[in-house]
Parts: sequence; C-alpha cells; structure tokens
Amino acid sequence: MSSDFWNARYATDDYIFGTAPNVFLASQAARIRPGMRALAIADGEGRNGVWLAEQGATVHAIDVSPFALEKARKLAAERGVALEIEQADVLNWTWPEAAYDLVVAIFIQFAPPPERDRIIEGIRRTLKPGGTLILQGYTPKQIEFATGGPSNPANMYTEADLRRWFGDWVIEHLAEHESHISEGAHHHGMSALIDLVARKPG
Repeated sequence: MSSDFWNARYATDDYIFGTAPNVFLASQAARIRPGMRALAIADGEGRNGVWLAEQGATVHAIDVSPFALEKARKLAAERGVALEIEQADVLNWTWPEAAYDLVVAIFIQFAPPPERDRIIEGIRRTLKPGGTLILQGYTPKQIEFATGGPSNPANMYTEADLRRWFGDWVIEHLAEHESHISEGAHHHGMSALIDLVARKPG
C-alpha cells in the first residue's frame, strides 16, 4: 500500500492502534535484554517500539508514513524513551546485514506475494546470528472475522508459510489461535492469529 494510504489513515490525533504494546509481544518480555539492538518493522505510531525501548532495547523503528512516525516521536517523548526513527518503505529498503539482535514484525501483512518475499528475505538477512524474531499476524480465517487486517487472504500467514520461511531456524514458539484483541479501532474483536518466535542459528 502506498504512503498516501497510510498517511490518510494516520491523519488523526487518535492512536488508531492504541498506545499499549501488542499483547503477544509483551508476553515475550523475558527475551528482551537491555542494550540489545531491535528493529521494529512498520512500527506505525510507535506502540511496540516505545515498549521495546522501555525494556531497555535500542530501537530502530521504521515506517512508510511520516504522519505515523511523528506520533511515534510524541509517544516516545511522553514515555521518556528514545527511538531511532526512519521513514522507509520496507519493500524498497536496504536491509542491513546482520545488524539486529531482535526483529519485531507485528501485523506487517500489507504486502501480498511476491512482494512479501522481499520482506522475508530482508528479515532473514538483517537479524544477527543468534538473534530472535518475534512475529504475529493473521491467518486466512481472519477474513471471516473481519476485525482488522487486509482483505486479501493471500497476505495472511499459515503455519506452513512460517515453517517454509524460517524452518531452518530454531522455532521456539509457533501457534495458531483465535483470540479477542483490542488494539485501537482498527484491530478489535475476535481474531484468527498466528504467533512465531524463531532464533537464527549462530
């Protein structure tokens, strides 16, 4: 989706996905170590990046929308933490080699195949050996719930997808579930979710 789409969505004083971190990400707090370098992909208004910084991580938050990033700056200031913020289209971003101890990918399902493959390749490239990926997304069943996420089921993840992309890594957690989520106005209600924690060999 274009930056115009996201700018229009974020052009409100409200935090449309809320200011609290994603529940699955927060459940993984024990994996966050002070000083680790973390990449928050498509971090939007900053709810996840700010929470990571509050745990002591050094956070690089990227998003295509300058409107969202300005709200992320404001949230970080209110919470007394710092983010390294970069406006970037992840489909055309140069993913640095082995640069991060942690990569966080929460609901980044805006790209269908084959564009999505570039994001997966980027994640695999940019995580350091021994580093951790924390990911949550929707499964195709989310179309039935219609409580958030894209309208194209091809954008969603299945367990088979995640095993194909990261099966050569150490999969520490992989689960599909249906849960009620409340993340602002745009992610609200019963949802079909899939969670992954995977460690890059090293």
